[in-house]
Amino acid sequence: MADFGINEMLDMQRKLQDKYKDKWEGISPEVGKNKLLWMIGEVGEVIDIVKKNGHQACNEDNPEREHLIEELADVLMFYNDVLLCYGISTEELKEVYTAKFEKNMKRW
Repeated sequence: MADFGINEMLDMQRKLQDKYKDKWEGISPEVGKNKLLWMIGEVGEVIDIVKKNGHQACNEDNPEREHLIEELADVLMFYNDVLLCYGISTEELKEVYTAKFEKNMKRW
């Protein structure tokens, strides 16, 4: 199975945004906070699924797990919208993520 990375997700999100540019809220710094709020709402749905069904159900092949993964995909879609709104490149994200990773690897 091939890896699925941030570049692919961003490309897919750009295509969605282009297709629905007349129906959806646009992509710009001015709407970035709205995308963040929508993302937080989706995170809340993920939390509700885990709370309602328990962690065990989320680890098994069942409708609850499918629902969890679907909601996590929604989180990632809004996450990618936020990156697009603020023009954050994958290179910038990788640089900062790597620095945080290295810092955390030395933390304890």
